[in-house]
Amino acid sequence: MSESTSARSAANAPLHTGAAPVQPKAAAALLASVTLVAMIALAIAWEWWLAPLRPGGSLLVLKALPLLSALPGVWRRRLYTLQWASMLILLYFAEGVVRGWSDFGLSSRLGWLQAALAVIFFASTLAYVGPFKRAAKRRAKQAGANPANGTRRDESQSESGHE
Repeated sequence: MSESTSARSAANAPLHTGAAPVQPKAAAALLASVTLVAMIALAIAWEWWLAPLRPGGSLLVLKALPLLSALPGVWRRRLYTLQWASMLILLYFAEGVVRGWSDFGLSSRLGWLQAALAVIFFASTLAYVGPFKRAAKRRAKQAGANPANGTRRDESQSESGHE
């Protein structure tokens, strides 16, 4: 094992020696990044020249800005950014479905493409973030059951009046 590999594994080591480290799903993060770039390109191309609402383009091209603001964090695999971007993408899914059903021709097909890309992004972010969330939940559960903190959970709840 090389020195850099051992340093990386030490950095990813769990806080509690009994817990296994989280294995990030690099393919899911890469798919989220690629899908986000595709969504940005689609938003710009759609509203500028493919099928804008008005000839010559429309201000709906600005809908790419929230996606652009998420791109650096998604690219760096920041969990917080991936979480809020997965919620933001649902707005683009809704717009894609609405325009897929209500528009005609190319605009309708682009709407369905946007909805499909939104679903792929959402699923890939959940696949990447999920193991980290489950590991955090396990650590919190272990910390709550740890007698080293001096009180049991039921004692601290009864003292505060919550049962």
